Amino acid sequence: MKKWVVMMLVALGLMVVLAACTTTGGTGTDGGDSGDDENETTDNEGGGDKILRLNNENEPTSLDSTKAFDNVSYNILNNLMEGLTRLGDTHEPEEATAESWEVSDDGLTYTFTIREDANWSNGEPVTAGDFEFAWKRLANPETAADAAFLTDLIEGASEFNSGEGSADDMAVTALDDKTLEVTLNSPQAYFLSIISNPAFFPVHQETVEADDNWAAEADTFVGNGPFALTSWSHNSNLVMDKSAEYWDSGNVKLDGVVWEMVSDRNTEYQLFQTGELHTSSIPTELADQLIADGEVEFEDQSGTYFYRFNTEMEPFQNQNIRKAFSMAVDQQEIVDYVTKREENAAHGFVAYGFPEPSGQDFRDVGGDLLSFDPEEAKALLEQGMEEEGYAELPEITLSYNTSDEHKLIAEVLQDMYKEHLDVEVTLANTEWNVFLEAQQNLEMQFSRSSFIADFADPINYLESFVTGSSMNRTGWSNDEYDQLIADAKSEADEEARFDLMHQAEEILLEEAPIFPIYFYNQPLLQADEVTGIVRHPVGYIELKWADLQ
Repeated sequence: MKKWVVMMLVALGLMVVLAACTTTGGTGTDGGDSGDDENETTDNEGGGDKILRLNNENEPTSLDSTKAFDNVSYNILNNLMEGLTRLGDTHEPEEATAESWEVSDDGLTYTFTIREDANWSNGEPVTAGDFEFAWKRLANPETAADAAFLTDLIEGASEFNSGEGSADDMAVTALDDKTLEVTLNSPQAYFLSIISNPAFFPVHQETVEADDNWAAEADTFVGNGPFALTSWSHNSNLVMDKSAEYWDSGNVKLDGVVWEMVSDRNTEYQLFQTGELHTSSIPTELADQLIADGEVEFEDQSGTYFYRFNTEMEPFQNQNIRKAFSMAVDQQEIVDYVTKREENAAHGFVAYGFPEPSGQDFRDVGGDLLSFDPEEAKALLEQGMEEEGYAELPEITLSYNTSDEHKLIAEVLQDMYKEHLDVEVTLANTEWNVFLEAQQNLEMQFSRSSFIADFADPINYLESFVTGSSMNRTGWSNDEYDQLIADAKSEADEEARFDLMHQAEEILLEEAPIFPIYFYNQPLLQADEVTGIVRHPVGYIELKWADLQ
């Protein structure tokens, strides 16, 4: 067994001992400020009402659907609001706020009819104008929305977002109060899926224009989903009740949901054991035993845990040095001995789960584009150093956001680089908000990252690395790659489109501004009385059909 594996197992053993000493009082986390938040929850959970208790881990970044762009916001928003379509229990888009739609013969123009009984939580009707206002607000460069790029498939949206066009040029038009017309740049099969994403939810125009902070508190929030926001103790918990105004309230079985905000997995697990949470993630140090005991349920999830190189910072301006650091990492060892949640080791960037026209999976067709090869890695490092004139490498710092698991993985990489490349790597951890800003500003030399798919198509993974994308965060630029992505976005023939995406992924892994570690899954513990929660491989948790027996 490798030296680093032995060290890691010793560390995990110590963590188990420490976890056993953790108190179960309250819902606070170590070093947090919510120690007594359990007692502050205000909900109607007495008298046999069906109140589901979940953990959101952290405070939502925003509940303004146009400005939010992360799981801790979207999981909540997906149940407070609703788009034209919603992903059903088969993970396919189905009618939601839109009761129907028609598509033009050329596949470019969609005409949506909004339900007459679709209402906002304040009782006012949801209109086509609310959607037009929200989508143009998303693309508006003044909004500076991280998710604005998702509108690029709409005619005129990218021009509006780049400042080269106007809102009038974006082909989203409310023909009347209940009819919305949208024209695309090219026919794309995933359009109905992408508009189920929270970024495409409507917003109540009058509320937004009256108060820019409308989504910051429960008493000013206005939604149109199956649940209504009733209380929000920031950094503590959030409560939503079944909405009487929702058009399909008859099929909503829960009376309410309480979302706790507990970031420590050991504390979350203890709350699950005592019945204070209905679901829980699994602590890394207990994973083997819980899985062996058959306690863990596994759900699919589309996403990749990976690392980014800053190609504008030495020594990672050199492709061969980047490839050396990529090939010196044994992904299988990490999923077997560190994460231990039965993830697939990643040898490409796009995860499994995207069928091609042939019926084969994109990942299977693309194959392994990165392999663990320490001998080749050593040779590439020597070649790269010679190309740059290095007698020795500049100091290397690997950065990660504060988390026990991120730390363990970083320590394993540190040992692998010492063993396979004879390179010393320094580790640096930073709190999430500071980490993210530094990564976006290209202030980190080498850093961990993750990608969770926003919609069900490989282009969502690959478009992140076009030149200048806010999701790139590597400084890498390749004209051929950019053109392949642009061509794929405008290609109507599905076989040709998938071929373009494969070519792009090959370039991405060959030039190696990033390298993958594993593909995500969703392992969880769930109380026996819980039924009907839908967790999409691509998308966000659905509580509309959830129930407590």
